[in-house]
Amino acid sequence: MEDDKIVGYVTAYLKKKGFTQTEKVFQEEFQHNKTSNSSANNSLLEPDIANHLLAFSQLESGPARFHDGYSKLRTWTYSSLDLYKHELLRVLYPVFIHCFMDLVAKGHVQEARNFFNTFREDHEMMHLRDLQKLEGVLSPTHLEEMEFAHSLRQSKFNIKICEYSYELLLQHLHSTQSTTILGIINEHINFQVTPGQPSLISDDPEAVTLTGSSLEAANQLNQKEIHWGLLEDSLEERLEKAGALLSDSEKGEGEAKEGENDESKKRSIEGGKQGASVKKVKKDKGGSATGKSAKPEANTMSAAPRVKPELPLPIIPTEVEQSILEDLRNRVQLSSVALPSVSFYTFINTHNGLSCSSISHDGSLVAGGFSDSSLKVWDMAKLGQQPTNSLSQGENDTAQNEQMFGQGGGKRQYTLFQGHSGPVYATCFSPVGDFILSSSADSTIRLWSTKLNANLVCYKGHNYPVWDVQFSPVGHYFASSSHDRTARIWSMDRIQPLRIMAGHLSDVDCVQWHANCNYIATGSSDKTVRLWDVQSGECVRVFVGHRGMILALAMSPDGRYMASGDEDGTIIMWDLSSGRCLTPLIGHTSCVWSLAFSSEGSILASGSADCTVKLWDVNTSTKVSRAEEKTGNANRLRSLKTLPTKSTPVYSLRFSRRNLLLRLEP
Repeated sequence: MEDDKIVGYVTAYLKKKGFTQTEKVFQEEFQHNKTSNSSANNSLLEPDIANHLLAFSQLESGPARFHDGYSKLRTWTYSSLDLYKHELLRVLYPVFIHCFMDLVAKGHVQEARNFFNTFREDHEMMHLRDLQKLEGVLSPTHLEEMEFAHSLRQSKFNIKICEYSYELLLQHLHSTQSTTILGIINEHINFQVTPGQPSLISDDPEAVTLTGSSLEAANQLNQKEIHWGLLEDSLEERLEKAGALLSDSEKGEGEAKEGENDESKKRSIEGGKQGASVKKVKKDKGGSATGKSAKPEANTMSAAPRVKPELPLPIIPTEVEQSILEDLRNRVQLSSVALPSVSFYTFINTHNGLSCSSISHDGSLVAGGFSDSSLKVWDMAKLGQQPTNSLSQGENDTAQNEQMFGQGGGKRQYTLFQGHSGPVYATCFSPVGDFILSSSADSTIRLWSTKLNANLVCYKGHNYPVWDVQFSPVGHYFASSSHDRTARIWSMDRIQPLRIMAGHLSDVDCVQWHANCNYIATGSSDKTVRLWDVQSGECVRVFVGHRGMILALAMSPDGRYMASGDEDGTIIMWDLSSGRCLTPLIGHTSCVWSLAFSSEGSILASGSADCTVKLWDVNTSTKVSRAEEKTGNANRLRSLKTLPTKSTPVYSLRFSRRNLLLRLEP
């Protein structure tokens, strides 16, 4: 108080004399001295505050902060309400991997390994392959040298979350004052906050996506215009025009026409099994409900736009064209109430040697690729004449001239093709069935003649094993995919590839042609599907949403939709024009190895390692109501039927031109 009195006297004297500037300086100096004295007194009263601040800063900069911060977030997330838990759990995986990589980057390698091993079980079910890759990160240099780890550090996770879950997460982070976890979330996660309550569908493929610095480039790619329609003057278009001309005369035929159709059904048999099954399906289809359902399916095909081919297409022989048109005329119209008949082909006594299999378009030929580098082709007509009905693998295939005869002189049930020097990973018949392609671990593709029973060409271009090879819908051209991260387009008359498609970050595991031959789709271990322009070789679409490597692709007959299946058993339907996911099809419990659309595009069949074939309704899969999305029953309603096997996985599926579903299994 005495100091205040003295200051008051001095201030009054300066005012009386008119020294206003001096008075101002005196007041500022007094206030400054007063503040410094009070801080000095506080430091004397509490000398350990500095020590507390130092200890807190050291704790926040040490490796333990990552373990403690993630552990608190994990405990809080698992104890949250079930209504919000499935959305909050999406945050854990990005935080987990970035905590691990930050520890490695700071040189705390041992702490990083302990952290990784402690919490990895939480994410093994959904991200096992990613965790196996991250196990190899043992030093800060690995983060820069390993492409997968480098891309993770340069990318951001997009997470869909409702506004209530988002507010709960923010409240928890602020209450725990974990600056480490908050910094990771701020730097590596983008939240797409949606209004209202969380969705009950927890399997949204777009709920968690990884987008790098090329996000804008990917969005620009998906804005490019693509022509997804059918080819001009295709056989389907000719058949539609012929059907329109005959429609008036058919109206007056009545029951007589039905009788003629029955006779034509009996005459047009695609082999013994197929003829019986086609007849059975058409009998079942005689009801009025199924007859009405055929009209919109035909309209869907006719409504597809027509496009010009970008590649010079081969001329189809007249007899082949007539055979295809005959098959199309006798095609069974499928729907959700008229399901296809299924013909099973089972390989026995393969002793785990069967690597791949395929079947011709008419079901008359079956091929199998084996790990001993051999390719074997069975003729179903000749097989029916044998005493047994099973596809038995022969033994002791030691010589090339033993294609049709065994060592004991007995006639074999298959034709043996030898030429590869590694396991055969893929086989594919030409549309007519006179050629067959095979790809192998020896990085080559071979073209075989089923009429001459001989190897015609060996195509060399890939540097690593070739995982898949597919003929184009018109033949002559074919596409391949390889471990070298590229897909290539070939023609039968050239030994060098016509186009090389490069852009995937990992193996290209499968390839599929578009219906109009102007595009090919590739599925990769980098969890993306890409659509490529055949003429320019450029990528025109990038499809992001899978959580595992892509193992199977299928294009709808009208060219508008694409289906992709991954190692987790998830199937996603895509709209090619927009590049967006239409819906996930959930039901398989193991990897999906094969997908096939029916000839008119109303049914999708999927074959899996869980020893089942599932039939899906494409029409409802591409048109999901808001009510179904909210209730979460959309996936269940789209599955029409499940066809289990005894104990064998499904390797290959194909719909014949008459809509008989052909299935191959080991």
